Amino acid sequence: MNNRAQFLRSIVLRSIVPACVASGLLLAAATVQAAALAPFNARYQASYMGMKADGHMSLAREGEHWKYQLTVRNQLADLTQTTVFDEHQGRLRPLSSSDRTVMLIKRKSVQADYDWSAAQATWHGDVKPERRGPVALQPGDMDALLINLAVVRDVAAGRALDYRMVDDGRAKAMHYEVAGKEQITISGKPRQATKVVRRDDKRETVAWIVPGMPVPARILQREDGKDTIDLTLQSLN
Repeated sequence: MNNRAQFLRSIVLRSIVPACVASGLLLAAATVQAAALAPFNARYQASYMGMKADGHMSLAREGEHWKYQLTVRNQLADLTQTTVFDEHQGRLRPLSSSDRTVMLIKRKSVQADYDWSAAQATWHGDVKPERRGPVALQPGDMDALLINLAVVRDVAAGRALDYRMVDDGRAKAMHYEVAGKEQITISGKPRQATKVVRRDDKRETVAWIVPGMPVPARILQREDGKDTIDLTLQSLN
C-alpha cells in the first residue's frame, strides 16, 4: 500500500484516524459506558495531494450493526473506507472493513474480516502475502477508521486516549495526547475545541474535537513536517 493510501488507514483518519483523528493495551477503561451512537452525515472541505477535495463521513444503522464510511475525492484520487461494526460490552468492535483507492489509472481494493469467535483478523484482495494475517485479536481492538469515533467519545469522557489498532495486516499501539484548547471555525462560526496529537516516526496526526460533535471537527495529517491532508468540517446532520 502506498503512503497516501496508508494515511487514510492511519487517520485517525481507518487511526485519526486519524488516524486522526487512530493504542493502548487497556482499551476496556477507555470505552465502557461510552455515549450512545447515533446516525450522522458529515461533509468536509479537504486538501489532498496539494489539491482541493471533498470529504464525507457517515454513520448508519444496518440491522444489528453499524456502517461507518469515509470518502475523500478530487481530480487525482478517489478514496473510500468502510467499516461494519457493533458495540460489545461498551466497545466499538470491527466486524469487516474495506479500503478502496483509485488514483488516476491505479486501483487497489483490500478487505478485512474480524472473526471474534476465532479471535483473529484476516485480509484479502490487493494485499501482500505477509499482510494477509491472521493477526490475533484482543478485546478492545479496533481498525483505524473506528478510532476516529473512539477518540471523540474518550475526549468527551476525559479518558486516556490509548488504543490498539489491528489494521493492514498488523497490530499497533496508538496514543494521542491532549495539546490544549483551540478555537476552530465551522460553517463560519467559532467553536472551542480540544486539540489532540499523535506522533509516529515521521508522521503526525492532529485532530480537533468539539463538544457535542460525533466526529472530529478537523483532522490534519503531516509527513516529514509537510501537510499531506487537511479535513475541515463544513456541515453535520
